[in-house]
Formats: sequence, structure tokens, C-alpha cells
Amino acid sequence: MGRESQQTLLELKDVKKYFLIKNHLLPSKRKYLKAVDGFTLNIHEGDTVGLVGESGCGKSTLGRTILRLHSITSGSIKYKGNNLEQLNFNQMHPYRKEIQMIFQDPYASLNPRRTLFQAVIEPLEAFKVGTAAERKDKATTMLNYVGIGKEHFEKYPHELSGGQRQRVIIARSVILEPKFIVCDEPVSALDVSVRSQVLNLMKDLQQEKKLSYL
Repeated sequence: MGRESQQTLLELKDVKKYFLIKNHLLPSKRKYLKAVDGFTLNIHEGDTVGLVGESGCGKSTLGRTILRLHSITSGSIKYKGNNLEQLNFNQMHPYRKEIQMIFQDPYASLNPRRTLFQAVIEPLEAFKVGTAAERKDKATTMLNYVGIGKEHFEKYPHELSGGQRQRVIIARSVILEPKFIVCDEPVSALDVSVRSQVLNLMKDLQQEKKLSYL
């Protein structure tokens, strides 16, 4: 498929995200941390785009800003031509079904009080997808797809290995059938022996579900 026939999913234009640095000695003198300073990028359907940079250069902040977990300082973020930065919380809700994030730390990304099955079915419940029985079937199918057997469904996060937790997080991220996923170094906290397994899983999911990754 030629690039011209592919849909542009995400358009970032001159995106800036500054954080105010508080100065208690000189409160009238404002300083800002320029976490993201004029970033422009287009991502098309099925793309995998990698951001390279040292720790603290703003990669994670950019991802969180795209998802509106951080407010944008200036610039524009368009998803399928719609300006996300102009939407309020309620208006953003339907887009959260199509835009998901896989966070870096598998040990902090799951609610310790919820079983892994509850964690995976929760997005379906939040968006009222299907009937209760259909949600249960879909969560079961997705967990099986990522290699988590039924014997683990009622376990809590602390009972799982890092690789298993990240598989659960991936299942949770893709169960709503998103089109675009922000991946915040999804394997950096895993053992080397597990990283290739998780990356292969993500590649398989991308090919099957036509995902775009950043």
C-alpha cells in the first residue's frame, strides 16, 4: 500500500509542553522546564515510529500529552483530523477507546487490589461494550491470546512475573480494539529473556489488528 493511500491517524504540529518551576524565593520570577519544545510528526495507519533520546528528554511527556494526560502548552494534536487539544474531558472520552498507552513499569501499572481478569475486563465495562457475558468472553479470549491461561485469571499483580504483568497490560490496552498505541518503553523493565517474547507479541497484534505504534 502506498503512503498516499494510507490514512493519517495522528498529526502533531509544533507541540510544546512546558512545566512551571516554582521559585519560592522569587515567586514573581517564572521559569519553565521545556519538556517538549516544538515537536512535529505525522503517523499513518500501520506505522511504527520510534522516538530516540536520552532519559528525561521528553519522550514520555509527549506520549502523555497526546493522550491528554498532560495539558498541551501550545501547538496542535490532531487524530483523524480532529483537534484533541480543543476537547474537554467528556468530549475526549470516545477517543480514549481508539488511543491507548502501554506504560513503562509493569509493577506500577496495575491496580494491586484487582485480579488480572478484572483489570482486563474493566475497559469494556467503562465503555459499556456488549453484554456482561460478551465482555467476559472477550476478556478471556484476549488473555488467552497474550499467553495468560485461565489458571491465572484470579491472581493479583503481585503473584505474577514482570513478563506476565506486561502481557496483562498489553491485553488491557488492546481489548477496546484501538487504532493507535503509545508505547512508553514497554519492555525496558523486563528481563532480556522476556523482552523478545513481548515484542513479538506486540508485532503479531499490530499485524492482526492493524495497529499504529509510537
